Amino acid sequence: MIYEVSIGDRTHKVELSRAGKGWRCKLDGRELPLDVTSVQSGVLSILVDGKSYEIRQENTPTETKIVVGRERFGAVVRDPRSLRSRRSSGDAAAGLKRVIAPMPGKVVRILTPEGTAVEAGQGVLVIEAMKMQNEMKSPKKGTVKKIHALQGAAVEAGQVLAEIE
Repeated sequence: MIYEVSIGDRTHKVELSRAGKGWRCKLDGRELPLDVTSVQSGVLSILVDGKSYEIRQENTPTETKIVVGRERFGAVVRDPRSLRSRRSSGDAAAGLKRVIAPMPGKVVRILTPEGTAVEAGQGVLVIEAMKMQNEMKSPKKGTVKKIHALQGAAVEAGQVLAEIE
């Protein structure tokens, strides 16, 4: 498996492959001897050149942080083989982005009317499906250009609900 990992302003190529019960790792083409053990969900213990590190992952709606000891690093991991990664690997802020209904349901609330400035991950509208409310979030920072659904209206899976510019 090959990943592109961006930490701060640097991007690295990380190659992982199974080696017996463990993993082999190449960082930017260089073999990196390490031993990895999962301590609990989202927490790894990594041994690199005889030194131990506890690594935690913190996720928010807009970013992922990797915590090593007391230091936090913003990180983006892309799998170049993934369609989602290929779509988002360009300039995420460029162009029009659409908020799409992931399932059929009913629009119960519009949180940001047309012309409203939004942040990436900010709620745009709420859909109710099977008595569960799902907040549809902005895929990028921008302005709500158009809301295509009315409050109280039924929507189908795949229907464009809003456009963010």
